[in-house]
Amino acid sequence: MPSSPRLPRLLAGCGALACGLAVALGAYASHGLEGEAAGRAGLAALFAFGHGLALQLLMRDSGGRLRLVAAGAMLLGLLLFAGSLCGAVFLGWPTRLAPAGGLLLIASWLIIAVDTFRR
Repeated sequence: MPSSPRLPRLLAGCGALACGLAVALGAYASHGLEGEAAGRAGLAALFAFGHGLALQLLMRDSGGRLRLVAAGAMLLGLLLFAGSLCGAVFLGWPTRLAPAGGLLLIASWLIIAVDTFRR
């Protein structure tokens, strides 16, 4: 079952969006927040930028299904991890989803390693 040619572009676009939002969030964390809130927002910004950039690079060459699975897991992990931290900072939500997001991020990198070694 071939994947849609739009999926790699969508994932890359989400990565670019994550990078842009990360810059804004990092600036706000540095200048508009204090204490634990600033730390959480700064960590979310760091993860959003790094993984957004990784999505951009991964999707430069879609590379097949395994690479798409890794990129999808990375995007979902990023949304859960950074989103949970941002939800805590801005909405007072608990950070219950952050560990699941972190596990997805770890899994995505392991899938990328397997895909890289297979090539």
